Amino acid sequence: MSGMQAVWPSGTECIAKYNFHGTAEQDLPFSKGDVLTIVAVTKDPNWYKAKNKVGREGIIPANYVQKREGVKAGIKLSLMPWFHGKITREQAERLLYPPETGLFLVRESTNYPGDYTLCVSCEGKVEHYRIIYSSSKLSIDEEVYFENLMQLVEVRPQLASPSSPRGGHAGTSELVGLRSLGGGARSSSCADAPGWGCWGQRDLGLPPSPSVACCCHLLGPQTHISPSLVQGSLVDYLRSRGRSVLGADCLLKFSLDVCEAMEYLEANNFVHRDLAARNVLVSEDNIAKVSDFGLTKEASSTQDTGKLPVKWTAPEALREKKFSTKSDVWSFGILLWEIYSFGRVPYPRIPLKDVVPRVEKGYKMDAPDGCPAVVYEVMKKCWTLDPGHRPSFHQLREQLVHIKEKELYL
Repeated sequence: MSGMQAVWPSGTECIAKYNFHGTAEQDLPFSKGDVLTIVAVTKDPNWYKAKNKVGREGIIPANYVQKREGVKAGIKLSLMPWFHGKITREQAERLLYPPETGLFLVRESTNYPGDYTLCVSCEGKVEHYRIIYSSSKLSIDEEVYFENLMQLVEVRPQLASPSSPRGGHAGTSELVGLRSLGGGARSSSCADAPGWGCWGQRDLGLPPSPSVACCCHLLGPQTHISPSLVQGSLVDYLRSRGRSVLGADCLLKFSLDVCEAMEYLEANNFVHRDLAARNVLVSEDNIAKVSDFGLTKEASSTQDTGKLPVKWTAPEALREKKFSTKSDVWSFGILLWEIYSFGRVPYPRIPLKDVVPRVEKGYKMDAPDGCPAVVYEVMKKCWTLDPGHRPSFHQLREQLVHIKEKELYL
């Protein structure tokens, strides 16, 4: 066995990631999702001696389990007013009823045993965010990491208060501003949330256009609130619904919506520089609207690359600060991958530090499961290393329209 990241001390609780049937008498068989307790490290650090819930002890492979997080300074999750244990998605939504923006709870995931889910009420509905483990830290978007659940919950001002495990609300505090849990510094998962407003093309110096509904800018605090952007960010929308709800026609429609908005920016010589699913909003009538123009500038201007999202930014922009509509095209390809993977973080299983070197050597992500081959070809064209050989947004829109009209996406 290989791949062990650290030696865990005796008493550490861990969760089984896979089934283990055991091949020797001293092995301890377990099933995915079982909770095990480390008893000792064996002479081979790739194996632990552990015990299960009924006290049976045996040897287990280290890379078949993951550390169970959630304890801080001896404080157990069960003592936290916002932790509800192993309840279902439906039970969480009932506990958060009636919906109150910012009200939240944390539950143990039923789909991913041993993992946790953050459930947040936002303008009449509940969003569910799976908490991701990486290198013993926790994240929702794999961009910002926290040491433990307490830190993740307590440092987020957009969470108004916990929902009490005993029912009812545990002392709701005033909600100052609700921001997307998986979005950028200026995005919002609910555009009607207090303290957030919208700016349109006029604020960017762009002329009026039929595409105005596809471009907005969220910032706060403002007094004007757009009533049409009420379903949150595209990445949250995709993650919370998945392939069982969103069909191929819906995914292609979102792709076209974004492409049309970006074609409009392209025609007016503006570069977005931060195009990603977290910065696209979904309106009440299911229209994807490009948002968060905090980095948007005229194509001729320069940009500090210090705060750019590495996984979404074109290589030439990261390396040489060369931004253009073609660097936005690269990001659009990444956004297409997000859409067709239902909100997964790009470059899965590749450490952030390795992404740029691999991309510069020609690496391209595989097509998401179920992605039509014609759409994947569009993605790969966007990821051409030479920006001069990438298609324009006008060409991309024509390609997507062709795919739609010929029903090649089915």
